[in-house]
Amino acid sequence: MAERVERYGDWIELRHDPETGVATLLLDRPEAMNALSAELARRLAEACAALAADQATRAVVLGSTHERAFCVGADLKERNRLDDAGLRRQRRVLRAAFGGVLGLPMPVIAAVRGFALGGGYELALSCDLIVADESAVLGLPEVSVGVLPGGGGTQLLPRRVGAARAAELIFTARKVPAAEALALGMVDEVAAAGAERAAAAELAARIAANSPVGVRAAKRALRVGHGLDLPAGLEVEDAAWHEVAFSADRVEGVAAFNERRTPDWPGLDT
Repeated sequence: MAERVERYGDWIELRHDPETGVATLLLDRPEAMNALSAELARRLAEACAALAADQATRAVVLGSTHERAFCVGADLKERNRLDDAGLRRQRRVLRAAFGGVLGLPMPVIAAVRGFALGGGYELALSCDLIVADESAVLGLPEVSVGVLPGGGGTQLLPRRVGAARAAELIFTARKVPAAEALALGMVDEVAAAGAERAAAAELAARIAANSPVGVRAAKRALRVGHGLDLPAGLEVEDAAWHEVAFSADRVEGVAAFNERRTPDWPGLDT
């Protein structure tokens, strides 16, 4: 089956690969280095809503069509034209976009090339894994322009790198090159220049080969259980286990293992 391509407005492209079950969600506003305007954010939220309802999609890659930027953050030219009421309206739209990525039920891998700054890095932080190429420069520089990370950065970055390291990165507003970002845990893998989407797609395909029911339940347990005390976290895990253990995917997985064959997952439709 051929790849299916959908457009959400002028700046968001969504590609579905029916062979692997991997969808690629692309920011495509090259003239502004994918700066997050209200319109781009609105369309990104719409694309995420469609993905969340798509049971055939097993993993998502979030990337960019731009050679020098994943996303440079908020569209400050647009923001400069807003009064206080307009800023509040824009805030709701941007939160919906970040929440749309963060709330996707299947694993999401950010493929970062070039600049991922401010809201751009927060989009990557909203994903489960981050693959960057050697050209990547990441950071949360919001305090340098009189604001603070408002796309989840103050909450998601400490979960990645620890509270003290996150404080240093946010308070200094410094930009971090790919190699240091990997050492700090800001990204999970560094690929060769220009190879970040291929590396992310390979990782997504490996994830998508596993049980859709199991993978989604595992993601939910990881997300919901994080930060809870151990007894509460184990209850979250137990609920997820029961969901998977009595599914058709579990039956197929065990049968395939014993028959030494590749599973043919019934998936979420059963």
